[in-house]
Amino acid sequence: MDWHNFKKQFENELTDNILNFWVKEVYDTRRRTFFGRITNEGKKYPEAALSAVFTTRVLWTFSAAYRFYPTAIYKKMADEAFRILMETFWDNENGGIYWSVFPDGKPEDTQKQFYAQAFFIYAMSEYWLAFKNEKSRQIAVSAFMLMEKFAFDPEFGGYIEANTADWKETVDQRLIPRDLDVKKSMNTHLHILEAYTNLYRVYKDDQLKEKLEHLIRLFLDKIIDKNTGHLILFFDKDWTVRSEIDSYGHDIEAAWLLHEAAEVLGNHDIVEEVEKVAVKITDVTIAEGLAPHGGMYYEKAEGHLQEQFDWWPQAEAVVGFFNTFQITGDKKYLTQCEKSWKFIQEHIIDKKNGEWFWGVGADLKPLPGDKVGPWKGPYHNGRMCMEMIRRIGMVEK
Repeated sequence: MDWHNFKKQFENELTDNILNFWVKEVYDTRRRTFFGRITNEGKKYPEAALSAVFTTRVLWTFSAAYRFYPTAIYKKMADEAFRILMETFWDNENGGIYWSVFPDGKPEDTQKQFYAQAFFIYAMSEYWLAFKNEKSRQIAVSAFMLMEKFAFDPEFGGYIEANTADWKETVDQRLIPRDLDVKKSMNTHLHILEAYTNLYRVYKDDQLKEKLEHLIRLFLDKIIDKNTGHLILFFDKDWTVRSEIDSYGHDIEAAWLLHEAAEVLGNHDIVEEVEKVAVKITDVTIAEGLAPHGGMYYEKAEGHLQEQFDWWPQAEAVVGFFNTFQITGDKKYLTQCEKSWKFIQEHIIDKKNGEWFWGVGADLKPLPGDKVGPWKGPYHNGRMCMEMIRRIGMVEK
């Protein structure tokens, strides 16, 4: 393996394609905000609302990128995302952030989705790591306390999905219309885990440490199916299983995020337990979730394989397979990582207009999803590049 060349590929993809696209195409200097929607063809919608998911992911990505490449434009992008979140998303009356706002700053959807609160914590922690902005750490801790006050379930453990703007019970818990309307989901727990991991890097608090360990145990004991090696996606409040969907991208993403959380927590026994689980998840993903050409299927629901290859599972596959290579030293996982990266290079990256397509179908032609939108930010692909740059650097040594 030519490690230097391999790392250079991810460096070039991150700086020359992904981040460059977001700086040049997504930030509107005239309006001092981001375009909330851009199509594959490059059509921009200045009236499109900004989602909390989108905006927090911009903040996280450019803060993280600044730590690799401390350039003024990356700081500018992070600063603008921080300003927009604090000026328009933050609820000055009740705390927490709204789900979406219009470009003029007026709220579109005021629901307090705890998935979004988690990404807010994740991004604010990263902003502190990059720029040592004390307000960002204070607001991240405040959001953590709100999460524990209103989302944590003291009876059965874990976290509910959503509240109203003033933290009351809401009639609809779903993240997106196709989800089940249930009290608890794997997806929200995965990103609370991710958020608390990053917050613990900047806030060494005993309660936070306890909650992070609780989240890891929830995955090991309830969310990961011990028989199949897949994550269970939806639950009732008492953890009664409500779904039979295998989400391959979430499986492999959880494998490495759990490992990261255990290492940041610093408990050797938990690290060892998580590593065994991560290898099992990876083996199941390779056996069941990959097409012969190396692309990762989106999901399997009720026995039916959805033959499309969205951008984010491909990105998570690269990191997840490399992480398992690091755990085991087995080069078969490195080979699988290279295959996933090659699939991205050949089919997911838009070599003409920049950034990545939403995905490709069974015919390997681009899907019609937008290039920039409420769920399409620079986070999965940007984070993949940064993780690979960091991890290859560790292996090189």
